[in-house]
Amino acid sequence: MKPFANEIWRSDMDRFKEATQKFYNKELPAKDYKGISGAYGSYAQRGGESSMLRLRMTGGRVTKEKLRFLVETIERHKVNTVHFTTCQTVQYHNLQPAAVYAIMEQGLNYNVVTRGGGGDFPRNVMVSPLSGVEQGEYFDVMPYAEETAEYLMAFIKTVKLPRKLKVGFSNSNKNIPHATFRDLGFVARPDGTFDVYSAGGLGNNPKIGLKVAEAVDPSKVLYYVKAMVRTFTAYGNYENRGKARSRYMQDTLGQEEYVKAYQKKLEEVMKETTNLDLDITPTVVTKQPDGVVVSGKRIIPQKQEGLYSVLYHPIGGTPDPNKLRKIYDLIKDMDQVELRLTPDESVYIINCNGSEAQKVLSATADGAETTFEASVSCIGAVICQVGVRDSQGLMKKLVEMEREQGFADGVLPKIHISGCPSSCGTHQIGKIGFHGGVKVIDKVAHPAFTLHINGNDEQGKEKFGEKLGVILEENIPEFLCTVGKAVETAGMTYDEWIKDHETTLKEIAEKYLA
Repeated sequence: MKPFANEIWRSDMDRFKEATQKFYNKELPAKDYKGISGAYGSYAQRGGESSMLRLRMTGGRVTKEKLRFLVETIERHKVNTVHFTTCQTVQYHNLQPAAVYAIMEQGLNYNVVTRGGGGDFPRNVMVSPLSGVEQGEYFDVMPYAEETAEYLMAFIKTVKLPRKLKVGFSNSNKNIPHATFRDLGFVARPDGTFDVYSAGGLGNNPKIGLKVAEAVDPSKVLYYVKAMVRTFTAYGNYENRGKARSRYMQDTLGQEEYVKAYQKKLEEVMKETTNLDLDITPTVVTKQPDGVVVSGKRIIPQKQEGLYSVLYHPIGGTPDPNKLRKIYDLIKDMDQVELRLTPDESVYIINCNGSEAQKVLSATADGAETTFEASVSCIGAVICQVGVRDSQGLMKKLVEMEREQGFADGVLPKIHISGCPSSCGTHQIGKIGFHGGVKVIDKVAHPAFTLHINGNDEQGKEKFGEKLGVILEENIPEFLCTVGKAVETAGMTYDEWIKDHETTLKEIAEKYLA
């Protein structure tokens, strides 16, 4: 973010502070406060006695300078809960107003912006987390995402969107940031160009995005962003917030008409605008290897020979806040090493030589060691004011179950848990997913989750999970234990087993559906 822009955000905080003070003085209703505070990346937590703060990290990129800021603010303000989100941001929880103000203002000195982190604004731009270092990627999309993020921030002050706008950049067909079903997605092609998808999204009424352009010169991406903003403001629903996301335009306009509408706006932008071309100098990792060869489940060899990324997944995406200090102290003098947050609440420590990778691997040994332990969970209803179920609590119980059973890695898949239908835990793209709700039995409401199966986010194979029904929360550990035992008995991994045993899975689930 350019320094002059940071000064704009700094001068923009008075309204937030005034509203926050009124809310904590019980002079402003929670609903009214949410409509103001979300624009600044902060929301009141359940109970209205503390706040959360969402810190933008474009593409999940956390430089050492930004990591130092995180570490210092955690220690200065005694932050006791940190969460890595599925939109590649960092959330602080259980904050009092003075800490929120200070962190927002201090962050601008490190180009960490909270403005627009919530509310009806462009959100954190998402990127394939290993962009620039990943073997097999088509090209490095991070620089284009960073330019897009900065460009989108200008709309916060100038354009009133119907709802939030999520943009993603994918560097390969792995589609890790879900670019084919974002409000706007740029999908890299082997020929060095982008295909562009629009009007997709998770949550209620999920939609795969529509392809609105092919083989786009990367230097032209900002024209496509501007066309998306114009399309959204022209056809988005300003009257009904429940139907104000871009994906609903597929319903109101029809898919073919939506594509035509977007392309018409693009044509207008191309005629009217001439100053949005990007001139990107490719980022080059100049670091040399040290000759030490390392391997392991959490070690990912980079396309730069002899360099490695180390994967760390804190259970539930909620690391011990002190862990960030330990990581920072370890890597602060390592050349070109930085962090990359992922859309599944993990983090990569990239650009390590062999010796460094060994040290980072040891320092992050408290994280997930199996595919199942690396499952995804939103922050949940204990903290989230709109949440329905304690997704973090369920996650902990499930990890305990897996460890007690001693299942081999792969017997249970990575699952996705959202505390409500909003899909902050991306439950709809999980091989097994759950979203929180209630089940009324004999006029008594019981904590429950809806079960989804067979979601897939890979480009060309995108599929939202099939809803099987509702399971009482107390029965979910036993359900997954039964699945794990069936897979274990077959001598397979879950991925191998499910190919020929979908009927078996449904039969197992049927026994637990309420």
